[in-house]
Amino acid sequence: MNDGGPPARVDHVGIAVEDVESAEPLLAALGCDRLIDDVVDDRFRWVYYELGDGSRIELIEPVAEESFLTEYLDRHGPGLHHVTIEVADIDAMTATLEATGFQVVDREEYAEWTEAFVSPRNPTGTLFQLMEYTAAYPENREYAPTDLFVGDDRLSRE
Repeated sequence: MNDGGPPARVDHVGIAVEDVESAEPLLAALGCDRLIDDVVDDRFRWVYYELGDGSRIELIEPVAEESFLTEYLDRHGPGLHHVTIEVADIDAMTATLEATGFQVVDREEYAEWTEAFVSPRNPTGTLFQLMEYTAAYPENREYAPTDLFVGDDRLSRE
């Protein structure tokens, strides 16, 4: 089914929750280990878990009274928010998706990664986050770089 497009893999699934502490016991019972607990710009908290040998789940909870996440929870309640796909070449992946008729939105470039989103107005109804990590991503983290990537390494264009 893969036509030789740019390398990609599921990085993690993001689950919107009202509060992490209520949801975390389920992840613990499933055998997940907490890797990261961080807050982004006082808007939302993300807590990263590893399950087994590299599968990851992210819980995201609102911190700000009004944000994309509070709006999402008001409309949909807790549940699957997004699927993050790590890509080796976000430009190539974006071109492939757009050539196939899928809308890619909200592209942002940061020092440590570039991200874009496939609109959930697609046949799956799922928001896909595309992430291309730079070499600076693991270098600027307090936690071990091997905790950041499926199989310990980020995808490369080669």
